[in-house]
Amino acid sequence: MSKVLIIDDEIEICESIKMILEYEDYEVEFFTDAKKGVEHLRENNYSVLLLDIQMPQMTGFEVLNTISHFQFKPNVIMISAHGSLENAIKATKLGAFDFIEKPIDRDKLLISVRNAGERAKLLSENQKLRKELDVEYSMVGNSAALVLVQNTISRVAPSDARVLITGENGTGKELAAREIHNKSNRNDKPFVEVNCAAIPNELIESELFGHEKGSFTGANQQRIGKFEAANKGTIFLDEIGDMSLQAQAKVLRAIEDGKIERVGGNKKIDVDVRIISATNKNLEKEIEEGNFREDLYHRLNVIPIIIPPLRERKEDIVELTNHFSKIICEKNKFQEVKFEKNALELLKANNWSGNIRELKNIVERIIIMVPKDKISANDIVHLLPNSKTKNDDLLNISNSFQEFKEVTERAFILKQLELNDWNISKTAEILDIQRSHLYNKMKKYNIEKV
Repeated sequence: MSKVLIIDDEIEICESIKMILEYEDYEVEFFTDAKKGVEHLRENNYSVLLLDIQMPQMTGFEVLNTISHFQFKPNVIMISAHGSLENAIKATKLGAFDFIEKPIDRDKLLISVRNAGERAKLLSENQKLRKELDVEYSMVGNSAALVLVQNTISRVAPSDARVLITGENGTGKELAAREIHNKSNRNDKPFVEVNCAAIPNELIESELFGHEKGSFTGANQQRIGKFEAANKGTIFLDEIGDMSLQAQAKVLRAIEDGKIERVGGNKKIDVDVRIISATNKNLEKEIEEGNFREDLYHRLNVIPIIIPPLRERKEDIVELTNHFSKIICEKNKFQEVKFEKNALELLKANNWSGNIRELKNIVERIIIMVPKDKISANDIVHLLPNSKTKNDDLLNISNSFQEFKEVTERAFILKQLELNDWNISKTAEILDIQRSHLYNKMKKYNIEKV
């Protein structure tokens, strides 16, 4: 149950409320000295605070104003023998959750405390989820290429300038967009993402701008679009290079006028949104080919940000691997794993054509398929995407000749097994070794058919 603190100068009131709430299994403490109660609250976390208005040391309004700056802020229920509309309005403006009069009605008290406790629980869960999202969607790495991107984000985020993010698939364009929003003055407002490539051309306008009831077949009710949903916040137009020319024209008009019009409607609706867009296409080339409007491109491309591919920031792979490993283990309730140096070097040697998204998927595959708390190169070489490493990369896996031999031998055996459809006898014959010897090698290198 919720933890409740009472601050009231009348000890009889405190004891009475404490008895009622403890009978309902609440954990309750009280102070008759307002200043001591405030100091206690500064260092302790409570879900609910029951606060008297008229007290000799400081008023309830003064307490309410003081605790508004605390790290732990409870939901406050004001209690007073001088119940008035003016006091209730003042308390609400200062952030109080509820207001009840003395003498206190038991049922009203329990309902108010229960509601305040449930609200505190929801807020706590929301904050926890936001922290988890911030960690999961954070841009990880310290390479010069990434630092340049992060510096640009920090500089442009506080403004309302439109940003065009470009980069290959899987480089983290959405992460950059979220970081801009989180560091902006709109960070407490909606961040609305639209994947322009995933929406059919005939529905994109309805998705972006909404529609009126009966505007087309299947429009059984009015629906607001993403621009309205993002009002006062940020709209992220991902894969904007795939948007139809007709929809592009409407987006351009929305930028120029600050207004949108629902499909089937004739009313202009004011929208205040910051637009961040992203694409993996060369929009200048798309303009030449007549697939993208040049005027829209210049409107969107106020601040260009180019996200480098992972192959150009390989020094970040170790940090990214550890970051993904921690998230995946926590999410699946696995024991935390450690990637040994040779495993990390092998990951760094890979080409990563799918960029960060591919790396994350491979790390998840490794953690699920290799049930160990310490993961070596031998454990993961068969799980990498075809192990398309160059000779120079292979040579950088380790300075140990023995370790190099084991990694390459494992990769070679695995390749031969795959070429022979995992026929052990045929593979052993081709390798010119006995079947038992091949089985021993497979056991040594943890080679199994996946």
